[in-house]
Amino acid sequence: MTSNGFGGDCLAGVRVLDMTQFEAGPSCTETLAWMGAEVVKVENPKGGDPGRSLGGKPGQDDPYFLNFNANKKSITVNLKDPRGLQLVKDLAAKADVLVENFAPGAIERLGLGADVIRALNPSIIYCQVKGFGEGSPYEKNLAFDMIAQACSGIMSTTGELDGRPLKPGPSLGDTGTGMLLSISILGALYRRKATGQGDHLQVAMQDAMLHYMRIAFSYQSRTGKAAPRAADSSVSGGNPPMGTFPSKGGGLNDYVYVYTSRANPEHWRRLLGVIGREDLIGDPRYDSPAARAERAAEVNEMIAGWTRQHTKHEAMEIIGAAGIPAGAVLDTMELTNDPTFEQRGIMQTIDHPVVGPFKMVAWPVRFSGSPPPVKPAPLLGANNSDVLTNWLGLSPDQVSSLHGDSIIG
Repeated sequence: MTSNGFGGDCLAGVRVLDMTQFEAGPSCTETLAWMGAEVVKVENPKGGDPGRSLGGKPGQDDPYFLNFNANKKSITVNLKDPRGLQLVKDLAAKADVLVENFAPGAIERLGLGADVIRALNPSIIYCQVKGFGEGSPYEKNLAFDMIAQACSGIMSTTGELDGRPLKPGPSLGDTGTGMLLSISILGALYRRKATGQGDHLQVAMQDAMLHYMRIAFSYQSRTGKAAPRAADSSVSGGNPPMGTFPSKGGGLNDYVYVYTSRANPEHWRRLLGVIGREDLIGDPRYDSPAARAERAAEVNEMIAGWTRQHTKHEAMEIIGAAGIPAGAVLDTMELTNDPTFEQRGIMQTIDHPVVGPFKMVAWPVRFSGSPPPVKPAPLLGANNSDVLTNWLGLSPDQVSSLHGDSIIG
């Protein structure tokens, strides 16, 4: 795609030492890379980030890895060798930001904890992602996305009203946490410009997910009860018609979501016009949200009778054009095949040196009309010479010696 380049130079000159793996940490550092920071991913010479080999073809990095490590560089360092450990310390001394999401206590046992690194580089923004927060009874527990969602209230509000709790499809616990940390890093960097002061940022996935549950906590404060499961409605409550309605085709995702707001009575009246039931406009049996709630099954079937006659795309277009919120339920293949995402740069196709063309989701914010351009995730250790030469001033012979001694891969 074409780009004016603005989005990709916001953090030009910022050096990030990326000691993360899987998703929560890599999501954070990838965001910084998209903004133009030089993000150097430190990996184990024997395989690197476990996300590289989650199930892809032999000899190829898995799509999972490609999606969370675009625009980065990779160096391989043997952290079990004192010389490798010293290399990382030397790199940290030159870095503006360090991000790690090792298991609890692991980074400290390596000798790369916040106290050590900040003593070497007082202005560094030292960042940690963990499953549970310091002081939590579970702070030493391991956690992944689904654990964070289970322990934060998200699963408790997801699922059918009387069904078992379910995990939402998006990896909120991982990428959602990464986004909150990346925003906090930007704030810390901005303050450092004026004060020269570094920082120690810590975020727990469980804590981060509470941020995404504020509507549910509002419900609890209002009612004195734990927020319930919302099915296809809203934790904060809804009024019929609100939810997914079946559409023509009968496929697994042949549904359209229709929403009529309690705050805008015109939504209901406009919808009656769309479905040809203008005769009910002003009818006290249906005119208020409370009245419709008493006849929810009847109201919903009235709308479903109309949506079944249209495809989900037709229903979305017709209802949306009438000024009523509506959205077709789209799956990942439909989204991938929608050319407008690539035309707008929201999805971009990279040319990976091994995988070849690979379409992936980019950063969604536009800078002067265009999202930052995406570059392929790095091959394992592809930037050893580049980083060690430019960051630490090592000579080609010194780099070659490190390689020969298996300090770098």
